[in-house]
Amino acid sequence: MSTPAYPSAERRLGASEHLAAPGTPTRTESDSLGTVEVPADAYWGVHTMRALENFPISKRPISVYPDLVIALAQVKQAAARANKEVGALSPQKQVWIDEACQRIIDGEFHEQFVVGVIQGGAGTSTNMNANEVITNVALEIAGYPKARYDILHPIDDVNRSQSTNDTYPTALKLAMTASLTTMLSELDQLRIAFGRKGRDFQDVLKVGRTQLQDAVPMTLGQEFHGFATTLGEDIARLRETIKLLSEVNLGGTAVGTGITADPGYGAAVVRHLSEITGQPLETAPDLVEATSDTGVFMTFSSALKRSAIKLSKICNDLRLLSSGPQAGLGEINLPPRQAGSSIMPGKVNPVIPEAVSQVAYAVAGADVTVMMASESGQLQLNAFEPVIAHSLLQSITWMRQACWTLRVNCVDGITANTEYLEAQVASSVGVITALIPFIGYTEAAKLAKSALATGRPVADLVVEAGLMTREDVTAQLSPSKLSGARPITIAIPVIEMKGEPSE
Repeated sequence: MSTPAYPSAERRLGASEHLAAPGTPTRTESDSLGTVEVPADAYWGVHTMRALENFPISKRPISVYPDLVIALAQVKQAAARANKEVGALSPQKQVWIDEACQRIIDGEFHEQFVVGVIQGGAGTSTNMNANEVITNVALEIAGYPKARYDILHPIDDVNRSQSTNDTYPTALKLAMTASLTTMLSELDQLRIAFGRKGRDFQDVLKVGRTQLQDAVPMTLGQEFHGFATTLGEDIARLRETIKLLSEVNLGGTAVGTGITADPGYGAAVVRHLSEITGQPLETAPDLVEATSDTGVFMTFSSALKRSAIKLSKICNDLRLLSSGPQAGLGEINLPPRQAGSSIMPGKVNPVIPEAVSQVAYAVAGADVTVMMASESGQLQLNAFEPVIAHSLLQSITWMRQACWTLRVNCVDGITANTEYLEAQVASSVGVITALIPFIGYTEAAKLAKSALATGRPVADLVVEAGLMTREDVTAQLSPSKLSGARPITIAIPVIEMKGEPSE
């Protein structure tokens, strides 16, 4: 049964922004359900149109994730080359498809990837959107009008030897690898920024705290160097997941059996895709298992959540250390980024760390979504990979931008309240811990209690008690002795990775 050219307002809810206004040119396309009117200038077709009508949910097209669009084109390009190699596609069609894919890889036509990030069908709408755009771009290259599917067909040619069930998860793994590489560049730049502050603050003594109570002296440099070290550990953990993402089920088609594909296609398509992407991809040893399994996405999501939560902990520390300026800790100053109140003049809030923590909360929530979607997959396929894709790609994108803004708008401009910190250390009872090897724990405890009661410096009390000479006390309470600090450098190796940090 044919569908009307301009459906009801309710049916058009998701597609209205993509439909041509009444009276403007359209073209008629058909599928097994009937015919649909598609804007004449659209590179997508009937299957994409139905997805726009069916999934008016997120109002966010898949083009918001350029790495996914590029990955889809890379998969289709590899498929065309492999199909030509095994004799399943004519050389001329392969050339047209290949050039169309390359133009998309180079950044063209991304606005034509319009289906929503949330969709039913295990990613079928995304796959069909890619098939249709590639087909119509290829037809244009060949000198034919759009929708001349008798010349080049979205399914019979562009989707040959493929299923959504092997192309979509493969493209997702490629997109995650590319997005992660860029994010890791930003995370590494943030690590280096904290390392620089560690060096800058290496001689600034402060009172360390455990359980929010005064502990023993340390340097502010040691604290910031610790931030750099923990970020370096997370970079290493996240990089480990790239190897897991290199195993793909391409060539398995619908359920992993390879039905409709030439016996030589599977090895050929993975080889071509490795050449196109520059990544050492490999075919999963059990394609049936690989088609239904989403364990790698849970592993990746967990590692990303770990990094996000640890970054949020650092942001919480920055907020505490900068609290005040009069009634808080006030040890450091964060760069003032905006007025902090509509009622309290002069108030400035730690807005950058606050924003980064909120990103961490969103990443943690996305991890729960990935877990639930992975558990809900049934039998030979997980139908919920679109929400897995959206959750992970959004998390990576937000983390990348969060790292950038934390570095540029906060960490690079942090200063220390040096004189205030020195005064705190001088009056701190905690320094007596350094003298325990010389005067014993019992005497140290007595003097600490006396120092708290009288407000007098520990050093004076120790000397008056005849337990140590002034020279010995001064030597043992020197910054290097108190903190155990050694010169801090930022010689943590810069992690080599593809991609440049975003500007």
